[in-house]
Amino acid sequence: MTSVQQPSTSTKDDILMYLLRQGEATAHAIADHVEVSTQAIRRHLKDLEAEGLIEHRAVQEGMGRPNHLYQLSAKGRDRFPAKYDEFAISLLDTLAATLGQDGVGTVLRQQWQRKALEYRDRVGTGTIAERVARLVQLRVDEGYVAEWHEVEPDGELCQSGPCYIITEYNCAISHIAESFPSVCGHELEMFQVALTDCAVQRTHWLVKGEHRCGYLVQGRG
Repeated sequence: MTSVQQPSTSTKDDILMYLLRQGEATAHAIADHVEVSTQAIRRHLKDLEAEGLIEHRAVQEGMGRPNHLYQLSAKGRDRFPAKYDEFAISLLDTLAATLGQDGVGTVLRQQWQRKALEYRDRVGTGTIAERVARLVQLRVDEGYVAEWHEVEPDGELCQSGPCYIITEYNCAISHIAESFPSVCGHELEMFQVALTDCAVQRTHWLVKGEHRCGYLVQGRG
């Protein structure tokens, strides 16, 4: 798996990043990943839960005590980059009041078309893997926690290679998407323009309650 390494300033930051990537995990799994004792991790988890950054649910397995599965809360997700949300939403609300929803839709489409062409120019030429890597780096630079990896043809998700999955664990425009969900559709279109000879489809979607957004990139044979 290819990812962009994010600098960690503390064990708590490492825990939050791990939960962002995994969706949810037990204290034991977190301890193994962070390479800290489970006892110490439980103290950090207690602190993070007290701060409202994580939450847990109990899962019963067998006759023993239930396992606690931890995940980020909405407040925890907001710790990760989301640039200029308040200004952007306020601006779009003003446009909606002035131009109507159809007018805002036109503005958003034009914006993403411009962004798509910018991506296409900056992604440049090369193999699909090289261009996917550049596209993911552009997204990271914009505040996304993103990574990519190749998948083998399986006759279902990937009909024939090469195929790549782009995964984004946060959304730098999540609050905008809540008010103006059409931006997510434009985002998919933007990837399709940036990777001109590829088919791009969505595999996972934060808006639908999943813990990540995922895109399958497949070369057109």
